[in-house]
Amino acid sequence: MHKLRTVFLMALLGVVSLATQAQTTLRLNNSHLQVEWKASPQGWQIQRVAVLKGEKWNNDFTPSGEYTLIYSEEKPSGEAARGFEKSTGGKFPEDNYHLQQEQWKESTTAVALNTAGKAYHFFPSSGKQLGKNHIRFVSETDVATLTTDWKLDEKYPTDVLVTQTLTPKKKGYFSAASPSVATLPDQKMGWASVPGYFQGNYLQDNFAKAYAYGFGVPKLPVIYRERTASTLAPLLSTQSEVTMTVIPEPGLARDPWEKNKITQTKWQVGLSHRNRKGQLSPTLYYPVLGEYESGREAGQELSYNYRYSLVDGDWFKTLKHAIYDIYKFKEGLELRQSKQSLTSRIEQMHHYLTDPQTSLWNIEEFEGLKIGAQSYLGAVVGSQKDAMKNSDYGAMWMLAHTTQDPDLTQNVIPYALNFKLTQQQTEPGFFQGAAIGQYYLAKRKKFVEEWGEIVEPMAVTYYIMLDVGNMLLFEPENKELKERLRLGAENLLRWQKPDGSWAVAYDHKSLNELFQDVADYRPTFYGLLVAYRMLKDPKYLEAAKKGADWFVKNGVNRGSFLGVCGDARYAPDFATGQSAQALLDLYDITKNETYKDAAIKAAKIYTSSVYTHPIPDREIKNVNGIQREDWEIAQAGLSFEHGGIFGSANRTGPIQLASHAGLFIRMYELTGETLFADMARAAAIGRDAFVDHKTSVASYYWNAMNRGAGPFPHHAWWQIGWITDYLLSEAELRSKGKVSFPRGFITPKVGPHQTYGFAPGTVNGEKARLVISEDWVKINNPSVDYILAEAVDSNKRFVILLNNRAQPTEFNITMAQRSPVKKQLPAWGMEVVNFE
Repeated sequence: MHKLRTVFLMALLGVVSLATQAQTTLRLNNSHLQVEWKASPQGWQIQRVAVLKGEKWNNDFTPSGEYTLIYSEEKPSGEAARGFEKSTGGKFPEDNYHLQQEQWKESTTAVALNTAGKAYHFFPSSGKQLGKNHIRFVSETDVATLTTDWKLDEKYPTDVLVTQTLTPKKKGYFSAASPSVATLPDQKMGWASVPGYFQGNYLQDNFAKAYAYGFGVPKLPVIYRERTASTLAPLLSTQSEVTMTVIPEPGLARDPWEKNKITQTKWQVGLSHRNRKGQLSPTLYYPVLGEYESGREAGQELSYNYRYSLVDGDWFKTLKHAIYDIYKFKEGLELRQSKQSLTSRIEQMHHYLTDPQTSLWNIEEFEGLKIGAQSYLGAVVGSQKDAMKNSDYGAMWMLAHTTQDPDLTQNVIPYALNFKLTQQQTEPGFFQGAAIGQYYLAKRKKFVEEWGEIVEPMAVTYYIMLDVGNMLLFEPENKELKERLRLGAENLLRWQKPDGSWAVAYDHKSLNELFQDVADYRPTFYGLLVAYRMLKDPKYLEAAKKGADWFVKNGVNRGSFLGVCGDARYAPDFATGQSAQALLDLYDITKNETYKDAAIKAAKIYTSSVYTHPIPDREIKNVNGIQREDWEIAQAGLSFEHGGIFGSANRTGPIQLASHAGLFIRMYELTGETLFADMARAAAIGRDAFVDHKTSVASYYWNAMNRGAGPFPHHAWWQIGWITDYLLSEAELRSKGKVSFPRGFITPKVGPHQTYGFAPGTVNGEKARLVISEDWVKINNPSVDYILAEAVDSNKRFVILLNNRAQPTEFNITMAQRSPVKKQLPAWGMEVVNFE
């Protein structure tokens, strides 16, 4: 009996012990993730965060579980809280950067710098396990009660779902931060990013470099707006490549076009790589103090959802989880349907560009030559609405060559060539070989740069090396163009620094180096690669490799890129995507794997310049008096001109100029990474809501909707260029190389698309030349694009058909006045038909 009593008492004590343990320890565990809370005098604290990596549990993150609630009785000020200086000293940004001044002010308020209001830091006072995978914590402060429900996601084992409910105890403005599940010491960081704003693997001491340019990770716990956050997922990776992010539930962030008006700048969600205390920990702020839903009465409850993801992989794997699994990028792509084929747009823009009235084509006398260019009605220092500019010389020569249209060959090409020749300084001196300006001012009869009296080495690469190089592909025996290319190459050699880099710019008068607070993290080296390909001098290849080596080491591998738009003070932009193609082209010549790896890395980073939110749907919206379905005007799939703090995307949204589409198709072919193909197609297909139906020219900025070229008529050439690059890249991919045409050089400035049509390619083993003609074929379904070619050695004509949508497509094709033939292509399918 005594023995039985002893056993009973021991069992009873065990039950009591288990009950006590249940009250002091709470857990969320699955096959991938372990999170454990323990009760302490300070409240419920996370004691363990572990992620299964391979066969071992990784616990590199430091557990925390601390909550932060920010409160203010009054709405915070919208004025800048403090100023910052350049790393070289002096005000940042300078007074002549008017748009950047305004955006910098918005980005340095106390709210943005995360110093506004009173911060309450605490651990929950009570916790309860409501089920195996469900825990509820309640926290009390002087100003509000915060109830937080944590659940493991049954579909995605990497994720913890959180529902947070804020109940104010008094009137005021509130902002709740997502709890810091874990933190990471700065010295243990492997990679950090708020996509669209910055990415990198090093800390930056100078705030302006980090905040405005993304040159390193900011040390301050700044709060970023969703308006240029490409993917709503601040990311933090350890050096062992375990990544943590926090992702708001779809619909929590702003919709850039709510029903009947633009709401691009509305601020609903704040994102940061650090918590309020400055510790590295991906953090979501909702509401944002003083913004939407922040002002509340006592008892006015607010509930919202988000999730944490802890992934056994790098930042890119984690980014794809947010893009595909949470923000349904693939489903958004499946909605896209074209109302006008891309091929038709090229044909119609051909007419637009050969009409001087619609294309704003001008011919002026300069230095004894007649020079031709299109009016440029955007901002140029010194312009009196008389600025002129040409854009894509490769597309110009391609269209003239493939159409043999005398309106181009006689009325455009000769004068555009003269414009290019007079744009370069040939006289001896410091600037010999350089482009003396992008723009020609007709009234002042001088070439100027966009934003001051400066000359950039990058402009030599763009407006001499690339333009002249692309013309030489069509005119390989043109001795004058070869000499001009040589002059440009020698300029780049003279200006290259001993470490392989270049200055950002030089003052045109004093010759002093400018913008020494930033570095030339751009593919300036590419101009020398062009020189090597066309002039065959090995010294140019050696200098190109030296420049690329510096750029890869200091720029690409660290996540740092400089932009090419002077009016935006070189905020990072589409030159990041251009860098990937430049490095791929260098790899093609050298077969050095370092350049291929760097190209892939740059392309992956450039996916962070593509919007992936909100999720497109079929909601009807009124867009400037036109009824549109939401997917028709969706930002998801479109890229920035420039994003971040300074970029145009803050106000105008993304752009329609999808120069990266062809590159991303090539990257998909190279890597098998489907995100590249999906992003290329989302940018290219079904964007008719932004196309002017009279001219087939797309608007540049998203907020312009279908207003057409506007002040940028020269953009039509770039549009022809990127569409051609995209279609031919798709044809090569889908045919597994059986349809292939030689690629030329990258276009200047706007991205990585390349030139075609200067040499025959192959179609199913036969040599063939590209042709653009409206007479060969008629197709009755705009989802089907086509490419035309003619055999070099026979009378055979080829029609390369591309079904550019995610569903099978039936259509009729009529060739050479014959009877229509009914056909069907599978989703993203292709077929080559031929006739004589």
